[in-house]
Amino acid sequence: MKGGVYIDAESPLVQECYAVVHSVAKRRKRFPADCVQEMADEEAAHHAARPEEERHPALVMGPSRSSEGVRLYYLVRWL
Repeated sequence: MKGGVYIDAESPLVQECYAVVHSVAKRRKRFPADCVQEMADEEAAHHAARPEEERHPALVMGPSRSSEGVRLYYLVRWL
């Protein structure tokens, strides 16, 4: 379990990745896929971040499908 989320270590679908997350409040722990832009590495996430536009670099886990069918990313940590 990671951050309250059960992770299947053998699943090729849900992975940790660097991303830029559009978030007004940095207290949320999960984000819909349309708020997350995956990046190649940590440096790219920092470079693409725009705090003035509420786009923050993060390490996320996902995508995962919620019970409502929404694709979600879960925050591992802000960078």
